[in-house]
Amino acid sequence: MNPETLPPLLDTTAWCSLQSNLAATGQRRLVLVEGARELSRQWLKALLPALELMKGGLWIGDADDAPDNRLVSIKANQARQWLGQETSVIVWDGWRGNPPDAFAALSGTLKAGGLLFWLMPSLEKWGSFADPDYSRTGLEHDQLHPFAERMARILALDPSVIRVQSGALGAVGLPVLTESVSEFRVTTTSDQQALIHKLVAFGLGRRRRPMVVTADRGRGKSAALGMAAAQLLLQGRRQVLVTAPARDHVNALFAHALESLGTDVIRAEDNRIVTVTGAQIRFLPVRDLLKDRPEAEVVLVDEAAAIPVSLLKQVLLGWPRVAFASTVHGYEGAGRGFAIRFRRILDEKTPQWQAHTLSKPVRWAEGDPLEALISELFLLGADHDSAVGLSDAVAGKVVIEPWQPALASEAELTSAFGLLVDAHYRTTPADLRQWLDDPAARSWRALVNGKTVGVLWGAVEGGLSKELAEQVASGKRRIRGHLLPQSLANHSGFPEAASLRGLRIVRVAVSAQARRLGIGNRLVAAAAERAKQEGLDFTGTSFGGSADLFAFWASCGLEFVRIGLQQEATSGEYPLQMMSAHSDEASALVQQLRARLARHWLTLVPLNWKDLEPKLLAELAAELPPCYRPDAADIQDMKSFGDGHRGFRLMVPVLRELSMTSGFMKWLGAHESAAIWCRAVLQGWSWSDLQSEGLCSGQRGGEDQLRAVIRELMQKGPKL
Repeated sequence: MNPETLPPLLDTTAWCSLQSNLAATGQRRLVLVEGARELSRQWLKALLPALELMKGGLWIGDADDAPDNRLVSIKANQARQWLGQETSVIVWDGWRGNPPDAFAALSGTLKAGGLLFWLMPSLEKWGSFADPDYSRTGLEHDQLHPFAERMARILALDPSVIRVQSGALGAVGLPVLTESVSEFRVTTTSDQQALIHKLVAFGLGRRRRPMVVTADRGRGKSAALGMAAAQLLLQGRRQVLVTAPARDHVNALFAHALESLGTDVIRAEDNRIVTVTGAQIRFLPVRDLLKDRPEAEVVLVDEAAAIPVSLLKQVLLGWPRVAFASTVHGYEGAGRGFAIRFRRILDEKTPQWQAHTLSKPVRWAEGDPLEALISELFLLGADHDSAVGLSDAVAGKVVIEPWQPALASEAELTSAFGLLVDAHYRTTPADLRQWLDDPAARSWRALVNGKTVGVLWGAVEGGLSKELAEQVASGKRRIRGHLLPQSLANHSGFPEAASLRGLRIVRVAVSAQARRLGIGNRLVAAAAERAKQEGLDFTGTSFGGSADLFAFWASCGLEFVRIGLQQEATSGEYPLQMMSAHSDEASALVQQLRARLARHWLTLVPLNWKDLEPKLLAELAAELPPCYRPDAADIQDMKSFGDGHRGFRLMVPVLRELSMTSGFMKWLGAHESAAIWCRAVLQGWSWSDLQSEGLCSGQRGGEDQLRAVIRELMQKGPKL
């Protein structure tokens, strides 16, 4: 028979011995099963019954194709549900798709001794493999896939990878492990013990000394939080609140708290543990926590990086003792972006905050080959090489050049991707794949002395046929990709937005020490110039709105054309969209978009953006084209209001329209009463809410502030 039609020879005893030895040394391994899919399944059917399958193990693929009925069959998009759990075997059917985020996430559920079987074509075919997951992201298969080729190179060179090939005549070569002095066991590490001690001291100590705990995955931070929460109850605290993006994220926390409390527990529910003294640990989703605001001496926030910074700030200021824990490197890609953004708030609001890092792994031994391999494959630990001395003089020598990350060296790619991770709220392994493999991608980098200090990633979008653009605008069709053109066509009501072709800037990042030197502006200018040369109609962007980012994009010459109705799940901010036109058609579209948004602004703001930050709201309103001009009756009303002879409620229509007159919001933006104007006039807040926000002492005090604004406007404001 043809050996290529036979599964490889199998020595189940050797595999069982390998699994035992891996467990004893605290290691895990990737087993790459290459070649014909059906042969690979047959081989696994013969092997798996001999292996330990803790809690059944996992099969990621079609349920009917599972090679062992003990495997729990899940879809790749269910990976998050398994975070915090453990298994000894994962079998991943790569022939059915390989979403990078899910693969990286599930690898972290393998305990010491775990084996991750990956069914795939032979490594030399990965570059042209039609991965079914690509269709989900809008990527095509009519060209080579640099992301997959890069992974294949890494796997081929890694001696820890166990390669099983269909058609092999001999038995699979298994690694010989060096025996350790003592058998690996999962115990509380010295790192964890130090953290527990510090958390207990924090929880019993002075107010306004928040803690931020960071760690790579598998370091036991959630377990430490649970043990510390238990100790706090045993030492007299009555209420410890726990929050996280989802209840599943705190499974380990609750399990370790329950175990630590032991016989002191009188009642254990899904979201609550109550001790015999009536003290309790209680879980609340973050939005419920902020809505109900229950009293508590301590609040613990797990996986904080997956919660919008705006919500974390409210938690920080809402309770006396708050600890935040987050994964720094991981499939979420959010940890470092979170740390950078949130640190600014901590420094400003609670400058005596404390930091603690866990470095020693708990679920596996230090130096575990699988952890290092997954990190390398997906650049989970990508760090930017910041060893560049910069000054204003050096900044003048910055070189801006087009760049292809797929052709870069590993060091260059790692440094550039590290920049994206640092600069943005969430940059994931899936982003890396999109960046490398999308044929519509365009990239630039900024160099100083040959080292990267800035990167820009853009994508060509639009160009839809007139018929398809009409369907998109009417909501009948939604196609993958083309975020900016589709959004403008559908939400703003202009089908031509989807027919025009433009460059959407997906990400732009500049190293911390090179900021404020105009490098970001120069990157955007280079991208826009290239877009013109390509004959594209516009350069645009869509981003989570904040005052500083809006100011940056405005400084790059982009104009505000749309704000989304829903806050982004990752940043908690409303998406802002801005454009710079390069063609007459795009110029006409931008004018139409802005004029229509300006006309609708006063109706949309109180309905959709009541919680938008006043500073950003004022800047957005100031940037829109004016669409009102007060008449003589309006001016007389304003004089009467300023003198205290006309009530606020009757003045609301006039004051709102005043906000859309030429020059008013720009003048108001620098005024000390800008915030109360935005909240009371534009967003329609009640006087009690304004008082709670600290903007006024009550209705009379608030009205007095607004009357003062009008008097000052009439005396020395812009001409009406």
